[in-house]
Parts: sequence; structure tokens; C-alpha cells
Amino acid sequence: MIRRVPPRRAATVDATQRPWSRGVALMRDANDHGACVDAWMQQVAQGLPPDRLVQLFERAFSALWRRAHVPLGEVTLGAIVDRVLYYASEQYPALSSLKLESTGICCEELQKGAGGLRRDQLEEGIRFILVEFLAVLGNLTAEILTPALHAELSKVAHEEEGGSERRSESAPGISEGEDGEEVEP
Repeated sequence: MIRRVPPRRAATVDATQRPWSRGVALMRDANDHGACVDAWMQQVAQGLPPDRLVQLFERAFSALWRRAHVPLGEVTLGAIVDRVLYYASEQYPALSSLKLESTGICCEELQKGAGGLRRDQLEEGIRFILVEFLAVLGNLTAEILTPALHAELSKVAHEEEGGSERRSESAPGISEGEDGEEVEP
């Protein structure tokens, strides 16, 4: 188990206070991450009961973790996720049951208690975690990973009842059919 240590809060700096960024619009605003997460939630999470919303969140976060793992590594991602979970649990105490593991976030305890949570608060907390994670990764990588992470998030969709197609974790753009055989879409 990884011990949580409260991270130091970073001071926010206005772009006008950074002389090297004047007149250069290379950095994306955190609102781009918010817009991406909002669009994704509107498309796939709207109307889901809390337990299904937690399942969807776990799949989405796992997809982002896998995409960022190769360029950043487990230690860096772990530190980022630990910070994000710390801030999220401060603002959304129901999310304090989320645990950092070597493969991302474990949502098992949250899943067990999801039925007793208000959906709107759960949705806000999930949005907070995703936006904060994307923003920190974007800042760390000068937004180099942002397009790929946004694309990865947009690929994650909830499984329809009775539907059996799901994304393969082994190869991007490959789906697994009913019999588990990989097929290209």
C-alpha cells in the first residue's frame, strides 16, 4: 500500500507574470481539459446510475493511465495520481475510498458504496479527478500528451446491455468481438 503524503500546493501564476509566455499561445488552458471531460461525460455518462458511473470512470482512468504510463513511468504517474486523489478527497470526501495501485486507481470500495451516493456529487468528483489529472499531465509535458489523452478518453464508452464489443487493451483501434477474437473496426 502506498502511503499518502499531502503534497505542497503550487502557487498559480498568471500568464501575464511569465515574460516568456507573452504573445505565445502554445499552452492550452485547463478549460480545454474540462471541455473534453464534459463532452465525454455528456456522451457516455449521462443518466447512468452511480455504480455504472464508477465502472465507467475506472475504465476511463485506466485508459488514461495506460496511455501516459510509457512516456512517464509508474513513479511519476503514481506521484501525480496521489496528488490528484489527495485534492479530490479534500473536496469530495466520498472519493477518499479511491486507492492508488501500480496500475492506476482502484475503485472497489467506491463501487461498493456507490448506491448510497448522490449521483451529482459523484459526477462532480469524477469530473474533478479527470480534469485535474489531464491538467497536471498537460502542464508536466507542455501539452505534448494532451491530444493523445483526449483521444483515449473519447474512445472509452460504456458497454451497452447485451452488447459485447469492447476495446482491446493490447492494441489501439482493435476491438474484441463476442468470441474474444480481435477484429478491426
